[in-house]
Amino acid sequence: MAGRMINGAAALAELVRAAGDTDEPGVHRVLPVLPELSGLLPSRGLRRGSTVAVAGDRPPTGCGNTSLLLALLSAASRSGSWCAVVGMPALGALAAAESGIILDRLALVPNAGPEWPTVVAALIDGVDVVVVAVPGPVSGSIANRLAARARQRGCVLVPYGRWDGADVTLQVRDGRWEGLGAGRGRLRRREVTITAQGRGAAARPKRMTMWLPGVGVMAAPDAALGVPVTHPAPVTLPVPVAAVPVAAVPVAAVSDDAQGGGSGAQGGGAQDGGRPTLAVVNS
Repeated sequence: MAGRMINGAAALAELVRAAGDTDEPGVHRVLPVLPELSGLLPSRGLRRGSTVAVAGDRPPTGCGNTSLLLALLSAASRSGSWCAVVGMPALGALAAAESGIILDRLALVPNAGPEWPTVVAALIDGVDVVVVAVPGPVSGSIANRLAARARQRGCVLVPYGRWDGADVTLQVRDGRWEGLGAGRGRLRRREVTITAQGRGAAARPKRMTMWLPGVGVMAAPDAALGVPVTHPAPVTLPVPVAAVPVAAVPVAAVSDDAQGGGSGAQGGGAQDGGRPTLAVVNS
């Protein structure tokens, strides 16, 4: 089963790589992010070959890091980049679409199993941004090997959870919900404070306060941690929502019988030059 999962991931990566081949050297070395997040990243975007970690939510309530993760991917997805998410079975296509991620270029691997590092490595070979929800403590050798592969292939590796050695780690520190009034109503959005710290150019801690979902700037992005921040009136930006119900989105599955190369993608819904609308690598 593990071998078939790895073959399926490799087949998907090959499809994406073949569809995205270009003769232009160094094209799009920095993938875009939402303007409100750019000030938290050393290159003001997702630099190819870098490792950008997002701290995982803590059960039972979480604190907004999943929303931050989706917001981090949305601009790159809308600009044409392929994204893969490994090890997040609770993440649905509707949530991704509501965050602005294009389902035409999203691959989900809900359960990669104990061979998850090999699955991630296979996806790194062809996908622009690979998210991996860390299932537990990750050894330094695995983290270093995957980071080195991402640098070699020009992929952005986005660990979700603790990941030692990341170029920069983003984390939601605190937040408050808005929407309830007079004891009733609907929670509409959350004001959160996001911190960023890492190595090299990202060594100086930064923070920003913003709205999730519906991202709007609330504070200077380069404010150092521990320095009081004044909050101007929030400006909420619209977040694109899927134009069709999630049930209507065609699914192309990379089946358990995929045997590498570009021949393993099967199922309906192939669009955009042979790319699957939503690729799910089955566990």
